Amino acid sequence: MSLSETPGMTPEAEGAPPAGAALAEPTRKVTPGWVTGLVLVNVGINAAFFGPINVFIGQHAISIDSANKEAILSLVTGCGAAVSLVANPLFGALSDRTVSRFGRRSPWVLAGAILATAALLAMSGATAVAILVLCWCLVQLGANAAYAAITAAVPDRVPVFQRGGVGGLAAMGQTAGILLGAVFGAVVSGNYMVGYWLCAGALILSVIPYLFNRNDPALPLSARPEFTWLGFLRGFWISPVKHPDFAWAWLTRFLVNVGNQSTIIYLLFFLRDIIKHEDPALGVLILTGIYAMMVMITAVIAGPWSDRVGKRKPFVIGSSATIATAGLIMAFFPVWTGALAGAAVLGIGFGAYLAVDFALLTQVLPTAVDRGKDMGVINVANSLPQVVAPVIAFVSLQYLGGYVTLFSTAAFIGLLGAVFVVKIKGVQ
Repeated sequence: MSLSETPGMTPEAEGAPPAGAALAEPTRKVTPGWVTGLVLVNVGINAAFFGPINVFIGQHAISIDSANKEAILSLVTGCGAAVSLVANPLFGALSDRTVSRFGRRSPWVLAGAILATAALLAMSGATAVAILVLCWCLVQLGANAAYAAITAAVPDRVPVFQRGGVGGLAAMGQTAGILLGAVFGAVVSGNYMVGYWLCAGALILSVIPYLFNRNDPALPLSARPEFTWLGFLRGFWISPVKHPDFAWAWLTRFLVNVGNQSTIIYLLFFLRDIIKHEDPALGVLILTGIYAMMVMITAVIAGPWSDRVGKRKPFVIGSSATIATAGLIMAFFPVWTGALAGAAVLGIGFGAYLAVDFALLTQVLPTAVDRGKDMGVINVANSLPQVVAPVIAFVSLQYLGGYVTLFSTAAFIGLLGAVFVVKIKGVQ
C-alpha cells in the first residue's frame, strides 16, 4: 500500500474514512500489514532505548570516569527519564489535536524518530558528562514522541476483542528491540560509538513500514477541541475519584515497572563486579536473549488467551507475582546459574504482563478524544520508574547492603503491584 492509498491521507478522496473515524471506537480487525508496522516501530524504539541503557551508556561512563561509573549512569538515565515524564503525555496530547492529511499519529512517529536518530549520532561523540546527558535527553524527547503516538494508535484502531493479541505482538516487538540492543552491545565489543550508530539506524528504518500501512484517519478541524492553555494543562490531571480504575491501573503499572527496572538497571555492573563474568557485555546478551525468548513466548500466548476468555486481571496478577520472584532469585542466588534462572523467570512474567496489562489499560481510558494524552499519562508509569529505580539502586548499593537489598526491594515493590490490581472494577 502506498502513502497515497493509506486511509487518512486525503479525507475527501474516494474511499476515505468518514469524519468521525479518528474518534470512533474501532470494531474492525486491523490488518497484518498494520500490525507488522506497529511491531517494527516498537523494535526500533526499544533498541534505541535499551541498547544504550543496558550497555553503551555504562561503557561510555567507564571511558569518561571509571571510578564514578555508577553515578554517571544513574545521572544520565535519570535525567533522560525525567524528560520522558514530560515528553510522553505532552506529545500524546499534541497528537490528539493534530489536524493533518497524514493523520494524527504518523507525523509524530516520523518527527520523533528523526530527532532521536540525530541525537544518538551526536551522542557517539560526547566526551563530557554534560554532553552525554544532553544528547540522551534529546534521544528520550524524540523517541517518546514516536512512542506516545504509536501507543495511542492501538486504542485508535484495534477493537477490544483483538487488543490482547496485538498487545502480545507489540510486547514481542519491544522485547526484540531490547534483544537487538544487546546484540549490538556484544557485536561491537565495547565500541559504544558504533553501538549508538547501530541503534540510530535501527530506529529510523523501523518506522518506514508503519508509515506506508498506518491506517491513521485524519481528524477534521471541526472535531478538534477548542484550545486554551488552562484547559490543556488541566487535561493532564485525571481525577482518581472520577476515574478510579484508571488510577489503580496507573499505580499497578508504575509499581511493577519500578520492580523490573530496579532489577536490570545495574545488570552490567552486577555481572562485572559480583558474578565476575569474564565478558559482562556478552553476559548481558545471554541473559537478555533468555529473557527475550521467554517474553516473546508468553506474550504471544497470554495476549490472545486473555482475548478468548475475556479476562485480564488474573493474568496481570499472576505475571506481576512472577516478576517479583525473579528479583528474589537474583537476590539470594548471586551466581551465573542464578542469573540465568532469574532472567528466564523475569521473561515469563513480563511477557504475559506486557501483553495483557496493555490491553487492560486501553479499556480504562476516560475518553476517546484524549486517547493519546491518556496513554501518555499511562506511559509516565513506564518512564517514572526510570527516575525512581536508579535512585533505589544507587542507595541500595552504596548504603543499604548491596545487591541483596536492591533485588529484594525490587521484588517487594513488584508484589505490591500484583496486590493492587484487584482494585480495578471495570475490567474482569
